[in-house]
Amino acid sequence: MKESYEIMGLPESATDEELEARYKELKAKYDEEKWQDGEAGTKAARALNRLETAYEEIKEERSEAKKDTASISDALAKVGDAIRAGDLNRAQQLLDDCNERNAEWHYLQSVVFYKKNWMNESKKQLEIAIRMDENNEKYRDAYVKLNARADYRGETGGAPKEAAADPAMDDEQMGGGVCANCASMCSTCLCVNCLYNLCCGCR
Repeated sequence: MKESYEIMGLPESATDEELEARYKELKAKYDEEKWQDGEAGTKAARALNRLETAYEEIKEERSEAKKDTASISDALAKVGDAIRAGDLNRAQQLLDDCNERNAEWHYLQSVVFYKKNWMNESKKQLEIAIRMDENNEKYRDAYVKLNARADYRGETGGAPKEAAADPAMDDEQMGGGVCANCASMCSTCLCVNCLYNLCCGCR
């Protein structure tokens, strides 16, 4: 594929718009030059054939990449639905079936582990998600809250019975459902003084 981009005279990071503009520019150039006499016309005709092949290869590769992106997005949306329905076994099965594991995959895996009260595993998955998408505020916010919950466990010598009722992983994508407990959790925040404005995340 790198060779195709070299033929087009573009980097692999070129946008679709840049690709189209470059293709039209070179095609017009070679279409005109191929009518020249002798070797010049022959070279232009060959260059035009190489251009057409390179362009089609790049377009096909980009089309497949978009399909893969749409596929993983659909799969992860189903994971979110399963989590909201409380079907963690289904959510885990869907995650296991994913061929591509992007930052959102690791975030959702973290949520599943959190719901199972597996705090260490949840934290590790969040760390991976943040490394893959370091500017994602949702991941960072969840990480701060997860660490706050770990601090709470250290202070009290245990964890709340229901991990799903703890706002540490509260997020609209997971359907909320924790705000009913917001008042009691806020009281706990004030008592242990370590939950980093936890209740501000409640909606």
